[in-house]
Amino acid sequence: MNGSTQERLRELRGNMSQEAVARDIGISTSAYIKYENGQRTPRDIIKKRIADYYNVDISTLFID
Repeated sequence: MNGSTQERLRELRGNMSQEAVARDIGISTSAYIKYENGQRTPRDIIKKRIADYYNVDISTLFID
């Protein structure tokens, strides 16, 4: 996948709402929105949850 982490998160989310993804991952909607907007970087444990949720490798998702 090319592009920034933020672009990859949006691409992987597809048609799902940010609220639904945040709920499924177990984080607040505002935190997830900040990750997608590049305003905040998730802690490692949250990076793992997001990568597992989307079934991708952490390094593919969070390393530019």
